[in-house]
Amino acid sequence: MTKPPGMVPTLTEIVHAATDSGSTAADGNVLDAEALQRQIVQRVLHRVDVTLDRRLREAVGALVMEQTRNLAPLLREHIEIAVRDAVRQALAQEENNTSTDNHK
Repeated sequence: MTKPPGMVPTLTEIVHAATDSGSTAADGNVLDAEALQRQIVQRVLHRVDVTLDRRLREAVGALVMEQTRNLAPLLREHIEIAVRDAVRQALAQEENNTSTDNHK
């Protein structure tokens, strides 16, 4: 049988610890049951948190990809307009420089 990693109590250690405490009264059993319930709730919440975190990342990633695909044509159109304007301005400046040079 393999040994659990350090600092992790085994089931027998937990059972022995509960019986060694000497709490056989009803109040002690209720406290033990409440402590066990809190532990279980904490474990379940931790697992839910991990799962929820993973699923949220997946959902957000899918939404970002969808929005990127939807924005791509619009961005392409704006970039095309900006490039055409820049080329038009550069050609106009070049024509002005050429005509100024020819008049000298």
